[in-house]
Amino acid sequence: MFSLLTDSTFLTALSFVCFVGMLLYFGVWGQITKALDARAEGIKTELEEARKLREEAQALLAQYQRKQRDAEEEAQEIVSQARHEAERLAAETKQKLDEQVARRTALAEQKIAMAEAQASKEVRDAATEVAVAAAAKVLADTSDDARQDALINQSLDQVRQRLV
Repeated sequence: MFSLLTDSTFLTALSFVCFVGMLLYFGVWGQITKALDARAEGIKTELEEARKLREEAQALLAQYQRKQRDAEEEAQEIVSQARHEAERLAAETKQKLDEQVARRTALAEQKIAMAEAQASKEVRDAATEVAVAAAAKVLADTSDDARQDALINQSLDQVRQRLV
């Protein structure tokens, strides 16, 4: 038996058995189990918190994505309205420009017609004066003074009647 006390393997086994016995006697296994259970419960709580945070983050992400979609739709609607307004203004401006061109064209045509009428009147007046002068010269060359005066007055009266 004394030889067992000198054997290192036996002493190690005996020390281990004493150590385990002391652990059981002082209830260390229960404390270790409680500590592990508490740690497991803490991990479980942390996992539950992480799950809740993840769900909240997903809800916030979905909310922001909805807001972003709404903002994009609103921006597209604003752009569409601006495009329609620009097209309407362009059409209105074109119509006003066409009306202004038509008014100016009509005014120019009216001025041209007045100038033509004035020119025609001036040509007629000049032709009348030339005709009267030519008739007076022809009559002066071909007849006596009394007859010439009567013919000239008669011709002038006829020309005046035709011009008026």
